[in-house]
Amino acid sequence: MQNFIKVGVGVYIFNDKNQILLGFRNSKHGNGSWAPPGGHIEFGETPEQAIIREVKEETNLTLNPLDIEFKDFTNDFFEKTHVHYITLHFFCKKFTGSPLIMEPDKCLKWEWFDITNLPENLFLPNQNF
Repeated sequence: MQNFIKVGVGVYIFNDKNQILLGFRNSKHGNGSWAPPGGHIEFGETPEQAIIREVKEETNLTLNPLDIEFKDFTNDFFEKTHVHYITLHFFCKKFTGSPLIMEPDKCLKWEWFDITNLPENLFLPNQNF
């Protein structure tokens, strides 16, 4: 069991149809669930810098820091793995590019979902949000 809390970020990227981008997770942490792009804040990064980096690494989309808006945070304890996160949630309504699978070992596919019809198997921080 880990005795420390990690800080994560996630960003709900909206397209012009007001749909959000979710990826089907293929990693040990949250395998088989849907989540927006995100990850860990690295030492010395701001949350916005982490989001821009993670989104580029995971989807090849480009975000502008001026378009990223903080919304809320969640306190997420994963019982199976005994991992504890504070997750910062952001919205972004402008981006450049089309989502690509950049890390197939972590994400099998990216899909756009209507915000009123999200998949049931959301990643824990997104359920809590």
